[in-house]
Amino acid sequence: MSAKGHTSASKEHRNLRFPDRATAGRALAALLTAYRGRPGTVVLALPRGGVPVAFEVACAIGAPLDLMFVRKIGVPGEEELAMGAIAEGGLRVLHHDLAKVIPISPDLLAQITEKALSEIARQTHMYRGERPPPDLRGRTVILVDDGLATGTTMRAAISAARRHAPAQIIVAAPVAAPETVVSLRPLVDEIVVVETPDSLSAIGLWYVDFAQLRDDEVLTLLQRAAELLARDAKNL
Repeated sequence: MSAKGHTSASKEHRNLRFPDRATAGRALAALLTAYRGRPGTVVLALPRGGVPVAFEVACAIGAPLDLMFVRKIGVPGEEELAMGAIAEGGLRVLHHDLAKVIPISPDLLAQITEKALSEIARQTHMYRGERPPPDLRGRTVILVDDGLATGTTMRAAISAARRHAPAQIIVAAPVAAPETVVSLRPLVDEIVVVETPDSLSAIGLWYVDFAQLRDDEVLTLLQRAAELLARDAKNL
């Protein structure tokens, strides 16, 4: 696969609905076998929905699993519609085309941003505790979410990862809008997607079970991934 490439599954399966995020993660992992056992690779999930997907990927390729904390900045009254996103460290990305159509005041944007930062701080404390963030310098970083609609949240994650000088950034998701794949491709080394439906109105429509994960479920998956990685390392 050349730099800035795009890997996807066959278009013959465009009507597929994933039973759950774990199943979607296994389908995604099947497209990432080139990274199996590659030294210096780390899988970063976008919590919370990206965690069970990334868990399957990390276990399949034998890479450590960690988190890239990013929060969507939703349009007031339509919070699922992202007008921007903010990543750990305070990096903010705005969807400027959407902001022109749905203008909001700077004060309201500041309030929404502050709320997103508070949730990032809460998640960081809850999921990472005193553990330092992973060192990404010179590493192959695979950013994983459960889907890419506008791509605004992933764009913030890419920018945040880029600050740490990784060797490569790979974006991976079970489902993505074709136009989002096109817009993100110049920003990364590779995009890996299972399904790119022509019409993607909502990520949740591509899952039978799209329930929000609880904090304890996220913590369990992180712990299981660490234990499996340690067990595999011990058996080498």
